[in-house]
Amino acid sequence: MQWTVNGHTAWAYTGGKPFDPTLPCVVFLHGALHDHSVWTLLARWFAHHGHSVLAVDQPGHGRSLGPLLPSVEEIADWTLALLDAAGVQRASLVGHSMGSLIALEAAAKAPERIQRLMMVGTAYPMKVGEALLSAARDTPEQGMALINALSFSSIATKPGTPGPGSWAQGGNLQLMRRVQASQTEANVFLHDFTLCNAYAHGLEAAAAVQCQGHLILGSQDQMTPPRAASALALALRTTPCVLPGGHSLMQEQPDGLLAALRVALA
Repeated sequence: MQWTVNGHTAWAYTGGKPFDPTLPCVVFLHGALHDHSVWTLLARWFAHHGHSVLAVDQPGHGRSLGPLLPSVEEIADWTLALLDAAGVQRASLVGHSMGSLIALEAAAKAPERIQRLMMVGTAYPMKVGEALLSAARDTPEQGMALINALSFSSIATKPGTPGPGSWAQGGNLQLMRRVQASQTEANVFLHDFTLCNAYAHGLEAAAAVQCQGHLILGSQDQMTPPRAASALALALRTTPCVLPGGHSLMQEQPDGLLAALRVALA
């Protein structure tokens, strides 16, 4: 489904159900070099169990048009503007990796509108090493292969959508390639990882959050290891839920992540 936000088309997957702004709304915010499709299983479950769902494509990613926005703060503003366009008064936010920072910032900017904050595969600060930033700039194909290898805890990961021919790692790498190739005038890889690296407002934002916060982390996450979320957990006054898996929990631990989100939203 699509709306117009700041003069550009904003697109969101609604979980296979018509969008109803009167139902409790869950907004899913993807991470770097991803789009709405990483949330398909989770979005469909909530859409078919009493919620309205917006699994968004952020500007310049997937089907949402317009330029890549220059900061986590501006993408948070865009997210709140999308809620306005969709007629949503209050919502719960689920964000993965870069999307978790966007969710945090949005919850701080409009605390009266956010009912629950769920940060998946998160850390603060979310610093990116110079070697990875250089790879994003100079050799993005090699950099994406490295990220893909670091995002899973095992080369034998059960696919998030079990079935013949499914391959979690291969699908994730192909998604990153597709998002990267979708922009001919910008390097999405470098843009997204630069935003994560530059975000410096996390603890102030956490202090402004008024709703209940939840951290859902992968025990073997090499991108955002659980210890890197300790300051956030303290600021949000929450105990992280740690699942056995790596950074791409949506693909590697779909059932466990769904169970954790159901508890958080109960």
